[in-house]
Amino acid sequence: MNIIVRPSGINGKTAAPCSKSVVQRVFAAALLSGGETVVSGYTESDDSLAAVDIIKNLGAEVKTDENLTIKGNPPTHKVEKLELNCGESGLSSRLFAPLSLLYSGNVTLNGRGSLLKRPFSGLMKSPFEQMGIAYSDTGGNLPVRLQGQLSANEIIVDGSGGSQFLSGLLMTLPLLPNDSVVKVLNLKSKPYIDLTVNLASKFGVVIDNDNYETFRIAGNRHYYSCGKFNIEGDWSGASCLLVAGAIAGTVEVTNLDYQSNQADRKIVEALESAGAKVEIETSSVKVSRNQLKAFCFDAVDSPDLFPALVALAANCEGVSRIKGLSRLSHKESDRAETLKSEFGKIGTRIDFDENADLMIVKGTTGKKQPENVAINSHNDHRIAMSTAIGALGLLDFDSKIIIENAGCVNKSYPGFWKALDMIRY
Repeated sequence: MNIIVRPSGINGKTAAPCSKSVVQRVFAAALLSGGETVVSGYTESDDSLAAVDIIKNLGAEVKTDENLTIKGNPPTHKVEKLELNCGESGLSSRLFAPLSLLYSGNVTLNGRGSLLKRPFSGLMKSPFEQMGIAYSDTGGNLPVRLQGQLSANEIIVDGSGGSQFLSGLLMTLPLLPNDSVVKVLNLKSKPYIDLTVNLASKFGVVIDNDNYETFRIAGNRHYYSCGKFNIEGDWSGASCLLVAGAIAGTVEVTNLDYQSNQADRKIVEALESAGAKVEIETSSVKVSRNQLKAFCFDAVDSPDLFPALVALAANCEGVSRIKGLSRLSHKESDRAETLKSEFGKIGTRIDFDENADLMIVKGTTGKKQPENVAINSHNDHRIAMSTAIGALGLLDFDSKIIIENAGCVNKSYPGFWKALDMIRY
């Protein structure tokens, strides 16, 4: 579907969707545990539904009523062969890759859409081979085929591509007979490892973290159902709505925990640095428009914030610099180039300093008058959301933009367009 965005003010309150980073890890832990886990606060997205399908294929029973209930299937025996479809979820594909080998010695991971273009061999090949697993893929991409029985003593992992595969390893290794040590080089997205370690502990599994460089995992452990688990709100999904308040009025986003381990809660720091008025409550954040100025921000550990940060920077006076450019190549789109081309259509200049790992955004002075400009979302949920928000402050009264394939927001936040309509006036 296409969405038409016109300039408007922002005033209202809305709730953040559940965190897809948290919910997929909870699904994994609930699968590995005995008993039932009742998951409250769950909201569907394409990525979370992909994870539901995976755990069902691994033997979990999932019931949906007022809450979502998962009856786990601890890996006590293996099936001959497994084929898992991860949809377009990068997290599910990397999180469940090692975990699935607890259930079968012959696993094929597949997906669809943008996930088929995202890299796997650099993340997985060496660690799997160190653990005795035969690894093959398709030109470095999905489908990925894994064969063998996991064994581990010491594993070296390159963490420069992110933390998702490492999270899967850390959740899997406690169930092996022997103790394991994982040594990690150049780890990115460290807060998400905190999220994994803390969540595992709630299901009875302890992972020792030594400065994000060495992880010591006791073997022959078991996950235990924690009974009930409430999924916290998603800072990634909330980030664009919070920026909307800074650009065009006032918004309060509820269901947000500022003490969360989610890396993207740092959007608050960027908003404050840009001069927006920010009020933090126990479970909500309120952001109001103020005179916005250029800012500098390190997004190396929170690359999913880049689109929201660009929308903010486009509406600031001066030149903003965002660190972490190298983290954007293998998202749902080549996100750096996509941001440059699509925000360029509404008058924002973006440059790259690859040596300094910086994206440089020149704030737009004065509103532009695009005539029915079509924004190509590139099937990237965060591009669709961020261009819609950025345009609120960049368009003249009579102008509009058209966001093509706006339904791609279903990947993470199906209710985004409804939430935006509720707070616009």
